[in-house]
Amino acid sequence: MIRNAALGSAATLITGTLAASLLLAPSATAASAGRDNGAAEAVGTQIAAARAARAGIDWKDCPADWGFEKPIQCGWVKVPLDYSKPFGKTIELAVDRIGSTGTKEERQGALVYNPGGPGGSGMRFPRRVTTKAPLWVNASKAYDFVGFDPRGVGHSAPISCIDPQEFVKAPKADPVPDSEADKRAQRKLAAEYADGCQERSGEMLPFMTTPNTARDLDVIRAALGEQKLNYLGVSYGTYLGGVYATLFPNHVRRMIVDSVVDPDQDNIWYEANLGQDVAFQMRWNDWQDWVAKNDSVFHIGDTRAKVEAKWLELRAKAKANPLGGVVGPAELLGFFQSAPYYDSSWVPVAQTWSAYLAGDEQALIDAVAPDMSDTKGNASAENGNAVYTAVECADAQWPTSWAKWDRDNTKLHQKYPFLTWSNAWMNLPCATWKSKQSTPIKVGAKHGLPPVLIVQSERDAATPYEGGVSLHRKLAGSRLITEQNAGSHGVTSLVNPCINTRVDTYLLTGKVDAKDVKCGPHATPVAPAPAAAKSLAQPQGSDLPALEELPAVR
Repeated sequence: MIRNAALGSAATLITGTLAASLLLAPSATAASAGRDNGAAEAVGTQIAAARAARAGIDWKDCPADWGFEKPIQCGWVKVPLDYSKPFGKTIELAVDRIGSTGTKEERQGALVYNPGGPGGSGMRFPRRVTTKAPLWVNASKAYDFVGFDPRGVGHSAPISCIDPQEFVKAPKADPVPDSEADKRAQRKLAAEYADGCQERSGEMLPFMTTPNTARDLDVIRAALGEQKLNYLGVSYGTYLGGVYATLFPNHVRRMIVDSVVDPDQDNIWYEANLGQDVAFQMRWNDWQDWVAKNDSVFHIGDTRAKVEAKWLELRAKAKANPLGGVVGPAELLGFFQSAPYYDSSWVPVAQTWSAYLAGDEQALIDAVAPDMSDTKGNASAENGNAVYTAVECADAQWPTSWAKWDRDNTKLHQKYPFLTWSNAWMNLPCATWKSKQSTPIKVGAKHGLPPVLIVQSERDAATPYEGGVSLHRKLAGSRLITEQNAGSHGVTSLVNPCINTRVDTYLLTGKVDAKDVKCGPHATPVAPAPAAAKSLAQPQGSDLPALEELPAVR
């Protein structure tokens, strides 16, 4: 049960009048924000935050169709669409929370979460308490767990670029082109998608930037009654955290960033996606090595080369004759890429593939094919992709020359074929984007920022290791924890005592190690015994994160 007395205690809440005076006072934070991303937006954020501090959040039971059990509560925070016009059009952001489970004396405020994407919803974060996620028991004693839908996502003025049923319809064209005609067809689809975004969501698009979401985060902080932010960001959420730390260094109390996007201005976002192609190939190879090592269970191949040959054989068969009429190479890639993303997918993906090779084709079809009857889930998937595209296209200037895209991706595909062309087509709408594109903010903070805890695995596919090192250099006083010889995306939700104890210590005390730390890997997934390998269910175990704990897949 949420203890309202603790949630509204004088120790953690500031009155609207005091909040207004604090938030509107001239500060180094405002000046820094103005230099980096517009003085008008900086002042607009102060006005919006003061307004939110006075209004607070009217917490109520969540709507039944949102899927959040009691005692999780939901509410709304009003923010400007355009922070340079704080008295203009506003949108409402959906937020939810569950109160801290400890005593009044143990409570340290609210911990706000973003799972990445961009386009991911953080609203499932409070379920780490209701589901009793073991790694978060200590933190939940000290903090209310707060999630939110970023602007454009879910319940927060959602955007759209295409009819959701059309978006999920399968089979789609093989992302690996065989000819110039294939490339022209993909280019046409990308341009049409960009046009669809403009037609369906054009009013929102200029303001779908990471700096604006960081400003939203500061307004949420104020609405929660918090003078300083406690924040956990994973994947893209680390870039959001880095931008927030740049714009509002004096507003940070605790910040953990996990699986880090390299925030270099030159990396956002075109180069970041090229870097992913290299890292995904590395992690795909890791998984294939593991499958080969466990050939007695899966019977796919006892060397990486044999496993890769089976993969190419499978996608060639699906290209010639889509499985069940709906599963082609694009759909297969959507399923199989979860293995390079998450170690928790290693076993179920291998099991499903193994069952297919043993004659159970329907199991693979069921796992991969879209469910056209799941209109709510399809709408969510389309919305997530729309936000991903809108944010990345709006954050930075993208190359408009097809010759550059073609040259870069053709070269990469020769050595890193697993994801390269699929990634290119996903991002190509940014080449013909009709809305404003910004210059990425220069991430960095040298003054006023407390120690930030950075957690990064060495072999992460989605956010390569160099990202953690880069952010570490930019945030003065930060500490980097490296998980060596590991690559699952989203490290803080995996069982690794070397990391888990440091995360708890930091959240509870603010203390970090005197120097950077290198930790050994978490446990490698264990293949089931041959007799159990027919099961297609995700294996359960204390070392596997629940759905609520996985970062958002882009």
